[in-house]
Amino acid sequence: MTTLHQRVQNHFAESIAAKRQAADLLSEAAAEAALLMFRALSEDGKILLCGNGGSAADAQHFAAEMTGRFERERMELAALALTTDTSALTAIGNDYGFEQVFAKQVRALGRTGDVLAAISTSGNSANVVEAVRVAHERDMKVVAFTGKDGGTIAAMLRDSDILLNVPHPRTARIQEVHLLLYHAICDCIDTMLLEGV
Repeated sequence: MTTLHQRVQNHFAESIAAKRQAADLLSEAAAEAALLMFRALSEDGKILLCGNGGSAADAQHFAAEMTGRFERERMELAALALTTDTSALTAIGNDYGFEQVFAKQVRALGRTGDVLAAISTSGNSANVVEAVRVAHERDMKVVAFTGKDGGTIAAMLRDSDILLNVPHPRTARIQEVHLLLYHAICDCIDTMLLEGV
């Protein structure tokens, strides 16, 4: 076996192990997150999502599966990635600082009953931390997707919020588990919507 082949094998093995650990730790909390989001959507609320880099892409991915579909045909669901409006991001970043790029959008768009999906593999992203703070000001609930020790975000969550923390040191493994969690939550929401479960 070549060295590169072994490295690839190691990635698979580590990813599988991280997902097995997360299944034991996070299945109940992920089901609660799906129920929280479903209730918000059922009461004419929406899901706002934010994150940086790969987590920004994840926010867009999750929002697309809500507004389009996951695996089954169903009504469109209100979800918005706060990572996509380049004019808002650059104006806010330029005028107020990068740490405000999500917070100001949450202040403008978020309402009581909405849910903020805050994605940060470290749990310490300053702009996501600020978005969580503003979501609490708006009486929104937060579902936080974090990693490592959960960081600042884990420490600031309220009892009504949900923490989905992947306790792994590698960002790639955290992101892979986050993706699985998004898909599981989408499936749960679809099941509640279409089957009344």
